[in-house]
Amino acid sequence: MKKLMTAFAAGAVALASQGLAQTQGVSDDEVIIGSVNDLSGIFAAVGVPAVNGANMKFDEVNAAGGVHGRKIRFVVEDNGYQIPRAMQGYNKLLNKDKVFAMLLSLGTPMNIAGFKLLDPKGIPNIGPLSAAQQMLQEPIDNKFVGFSSYWDQVQVGVKYLAAEFDAKEICTMYIPSDFGKEIAESTKDVTAALGLTLGGETTHKPDELDFVGSLTKLKAGGCDIVTMALGVRQGITVVGTAKKLGWTDVKFMNTSAGFLEPVAMVPGGVTDGLYASSGWEDLYARAAEPVPGKFIADYKAKYDQPASGFAMLGYSAADTLVRALEAAGPDLTQENFIAAMESLNFEDELTGSNVTYGPEDHQGVDDVVISVVEGGGWKTIARQ
Repeated sequence: MKKLMTAFAAGAVALASQGLAQTQGVSDDEVIIGSVNDLSGIFAAVGVPAVNGANMKFDEVNAAGGVHGRKIRFVVEDNGYQIPRAMQGYNKLLNKDKVFAMLLSLGTPMNIAGFKLLDPKGIPNIGPLSAAQQMLQEPIDNKFVGFSSYWDQVQVGVKYLAAEFDAKEICTMYIPSDFGKEIAESTKDVTAALGLTLGGETTHKPDELDFVGSLTKLKAGGCDIVTMALGVRQGITVVGTAKKLGWTDVKFMNTSAGFLEPVAMVPGGVTDGLYASSGWEDLYARAAEPVPGKFIADYKAKYDQPASGFAMLGYSAADTLVRALEAAGPDLTQENFIAAMESLNFEDELTGSNVTYGPEDHQGVDDVVISVVEGGGWKTIARQ
């Protein structure tokens, strides 16, 4: 009987080990997380600090022993904001590195393309660096976003600015990708809903930097508000060019894609008066608070660079993932990780947001924050 029980126990252990081995990216001492990010393209000013922020959180967790005895290995592939490179990255992460989940992958078209590989395997996609509505496209079981969508940001932002400045003509400038089209379509939708006029629209290549012709056209169209879905450098150039052309009575508005400290800090006040409708408050607008202040100091000490809003988002997204790993327990599977994500409800003191997920709610934060550049920084003016 003793030999029989010993054999049974050994068999149970073997079956448990086999079950664990079937969970991709999970071993007894490690869980592998992947990201397809922009470290060298037009949104590198977003991707690089976000990855740094995530690594900062993971380093802290690993130094304390990991989660349920597992260290977190974060593997990042650079997409250069190009779909072919993104697909190479996804293939490597899924088939060679065998990642358990994706975190902070950047780019609307890149994420959408990646879903074709992630969804059949049920790989969770957490906190993508895209606020497109398509980040929660069906099947949504494995998809979790951090903040409000571009669509909602445009709706709230245009309504706010139109009321504040009695706007009549609304216009839009965008890259004609999934990212840009959502912002353009939301602009048209809210313009019609408010009974205003679409004064004009212009489309642009991701590497375009001469906007004189487009701005001359939009100025002639009488635009009072111009929404933008452009690269980081492009948005700065647009605002600076408009001022050089003497067009100073127009309100330019970015979404979260252009809500960065470097945009506000351009020398000479080039971007003063630029608005952004985003999902969070600027990090430095809250620098006097204990948690943001400590993050700013710790980030500077670790990377010898100033922290940024997207560094904050990277840290926050990594923290959310760690909370779900903890809640999932030691026997980690895709199923119990997703259930753990859906159970999260906490106050994120770093971003100043209440984060809540549920089985029918895979968007952590619903707020939209309106900010404007003043004196080289972002000033929060409204939160809805």
